[in-house]
Amino acid sequence: MLQVLQQLPADPILGLSAACRADPNPHKVDLTIGIYMDEQGVCPVFEAVQLAQRALVAEEGTKAYLAAAGDEHFNTGLQRLVLGEGSTALMEGRVSSIQTPGGCGALRIGAEIIHAAAPGAKVWVSDPTWPVHIPLLGSVGLEFRSYRYYDPATHGVNFDGMVADLKQAVAGDVVLLHGCCHNPCGADLTLAQWGVIADMAEQQGFTPFVDFAYQGLGDGLEEDAAGLRLLVARLPEVIIAASCSKNLGLYRERVGATIFVCRDAANARAILSQAQVAARRVYSMPPAHGALLAGRVLTDDHLGAIWRTELTAMCQRINGLRSNLRRALEAKCGGDYAFIEREKGMFSFLGLTAAQAQRLRQEFGVYMLDSSRINVAGINARNLDYVAESVAKVL
Repeated sequence: MLQVLQQLPADPILGLSAACRADPNPHKVDLTIGIYMDEQGVCPVFEAVQLAQRALVAEEGTKAYLAAAGDEHFNTGLQRLVLGEGSTALMEGRVSSIQTPGGCGALRIGAEIIHAAAPGAKVWVSDPTWPVHIPLLGSVGLEFRSYRYYDPATHGVNFDGMVADLKQAVAGDVVLLHGCCHNPCGADLTLAQWGVIADMAEQQGFTPFVDFAYQGLGDGLEEDAAGLRLLVARLPEVIIAASCSKNLGLYRERVGATIFVCRDAANARAILSQAQVAARRVYSMPPAHGALLAGRVLTDDHLGAIWRTELTAMCQRINGLRSNLRRALEAKCGGDYAFIEREKGMFSFLGLTAAQAQRLRQEFGVYMLDSSRINVAGINARNLDYVAESVAKVL
């Protein structure tokens, strides 16, 4: 039976990262995978997470399964982080959530619920979007439509095109939105533009599905959530896929949640029951360790304060890297790279052709996607000038 299956090509992002690791070039730079790296090129463990882990190891008395919905402290803490302490939806009991294996699991459970509620629903995704969105949501049988989002000419959001395309979305459709720090382009909606999307959702009846994987890495925890919270305040239904991979550094612990903002408390309970059944057939039970760590950090005042300070420093470093990269590229290449500073989060398109990106990999060991999407957090003081000089040589 198994011999009929052929070897598939490597994942386009993971495969490039593997090629970089195998590259003997001593000056190689990996700007592919979206993982935060510090100035030493290491993905750090937050001090708050280390403290939570020591306490957990000292106190943990069982390895029994968590509840089907996951750790209560984690769910409560993440709801408050995402929606805000003063959220009307939270106070009205219209919110439920289920802990999932990372943001990917959150997207998949959201897709399961959408398919159960409306099997013929169309999901509108931005062009471009994170490549894994389509297989994660499409695996349950959902259909897709795309809406214009990124304008390569301006290195910003093509909002007029986005609005024109989304005017075709109807009641029963789902619009997938990046909550902040758009992956892969880094170009985000303004708060006024979020308001226009809320108006359209009210008038047309579509349901927003917000992928919220980078809270705190754009302008700050509260600032990055402003657009999402506007939707929640205005609309009866919003689905959110939240992740702790980036803002708590829990990448390999796989910590996320699907948050459902519903019309009333009874509907929130019903949706949670549906999500638990969906999770049972997809992965059975939620993983414990990372969620227990995140739950402690998110609900403990002392650990939370340490974490917020660390996250603020990380956000400031990313924004500083954007400024430094802009100046280096303008000095080495000429031209205007101000768009790099305007963007948010870890990603940016440099505007290179696929051939130029390939030359960077082959001749200089600077690894980025063919689209010229880079992980800005892969830059540091040691490789900044080399990256800029290499880009200049292929232009």
